[in-house]
Amino acid sequence: MGIVLMYSIIQSPDMNLLKHPLLFYNSLSRKKEEFVPLVPGFAGMYVCGPTVYGPPHLGHARPYVTFDVLFRFLTHIGYKVRYVRNITDVGHLENDADAGEDKIAKKARIEQLEPMEVVELYTEKFHEAMRALNVRPVSIEPRASGHIIEQIAMISAILENDWAYESNGSVYFDVVKYSKSNDYGRLSGRILDDLIAGAGNERRELEGQDEKRNPADFALWKKAQPEHIMRWPSPWGEGFPGWHIECSAMSTKYLGQTFDIHGGGMDLLFPHHESEIAQSKGACGSAPVRYWLHNNMITINGQKMGKSLGNFINLEEFFKGTHPLLEQAYSPMTIRFFILQAHYRSPLDFSNDGLRSSEKGLARMLNASKLLQRLTPGTKSTSDIMAWKNRCYDALFDDLNTAVAVAELFEGVRIINSVHAGTESISETDLVTLRTTFNTFVYDLLGLQDESLSAGQDTDVLMKMVLDLRAEAKRDKNFQMSDKIRKNLEDLGFRIKDEKDGATSWSRD
Repeated sequence: MGIVLMYSIIQSPDMNLLKHPLLFYNSLSRKKEEFVPLVPGFAGMYVCGPTVYGPPHLGHARPYVTFDVLFRFLTHIGYKVRYVRNITDVGHLENDADAGEDKIAKKARIEQLEPMEVVELYTEKFHEAMRALNVRPVSIEPRASGHIIEQIAMISAILENDWAYESNGSVYFDVVKYSKSNDYGRLSGRILDDLIAGAGNERRELEGQDEKRNPADFALWKKAQPEHIMRWPSPWGEGFPGWHIECSAMSTKYLGQTFDIHGGGMDLLFPHHESEIAQSKGACGSAPVRYWLHNNMITINGQKMGKSLGNFINLEEFFKGTHPLLEQAYSPMTIRFFILQAHYRSPLDFSNDGLRSSEKGLARMLNASKLLQRLTPGTKSTSDIMAWKNRCYDALFDDLNTAVAVAELFEGVRIINSVHAGTESISETDLVTLRTTFNTFVYDLLGLQDESLSAGQDTDVLMKMVLDLRAEAKRDKNFQMSDKIRKNLEDLGFRIKDEKDGATSWSRD
């Protein structure tokens, strides 16, 4: 299985940033390591995408916002990045193992739809949510159902290398045999004997369990029962691929047998990512990934949020405020900022207080960005702007620490407000650095947006027009009109401040 060297190319504003050491916490080694790509100047990244049988929820938002920031940052510092994120539209069974009904087929049966109708409906809902969260489109978004040939080819290679066996039309990976010369469980920290004992305690009458040589073996291909809708021909009969094989086949196709970065949630460490390593070694003879990156979970009252647990809140419910646990609606940028205020490897617990705090913090940051454009320089700086800029970059170079970067941006907000108030001064050169760095981090790297700028309207232009009318009314001593304009703006959420020099500034609550 070859690799075609094509990447999404966006030039870096400062190619010298490539020389700065970039550190990632590698889940495989359990320590921070310097990122050294296979091909200098290029980075290949694969992130496990959604299983499209329901609407996207907050638990989906965290990995895709996290790896969107990584995509943006790698591009910004000069890498040519190929970012692959799949769509799982077949093979993911109900209990996340080898038994039960296909999640998409079950949804199709319940809603009396064709499985691919379910796939198209929820794939589009996923894309709508990603656009709202300002997650950039990835380089390649392959679907599992579109890569059945590649999955069959990889399964055949694993069989030829004697790491799998056929049983009653299904194919299983022989975990016990593999573990005699490999370390199954190294990524997740699981011990094979414990896995076998745990699996052996499950009900043996579950579909397909009696076909396995060992309880820890996992399905590469499943024979389709007569009632199973989604099925394809294969050398072993009609059936469908297992859940894990799709990511091994598609990452290999688009990034090569070994590639740089594989990302996903911590809930995928086992069995999904552990099995990906085994499959790739079984087919290609080498480990597939050099840097494994995993984001922590979003929890509700300390419990993982997920569709299978029934405790999830859809992103649309967040945006509209329609879930019983929500005290108000929260905009997409509030959700994105809420996620980025925590380091991606830290747990993040849902709360209305936390979201409201993020809403206020985001407003402060965006207001400071507007104010920054109106600052005038002095003769010297009272703050060390270059040191502040370096701390902003150091935060992202150190394992993508968005929490520290956000804290530094709030230090930037303090400087902006102090310069505006006249309690601090800034030189012309430092003002350019402050503007460039602050806006680059807020908008380009963290991917935040000013949601007050609705389609077809430029709030800044409109506010200038309205405030000019108010200033004209004041000059004409029409204070009744001037006060009415101010009150109407404040009713709409705009805060108006008349400065000592006669100018008027505004911010949005």
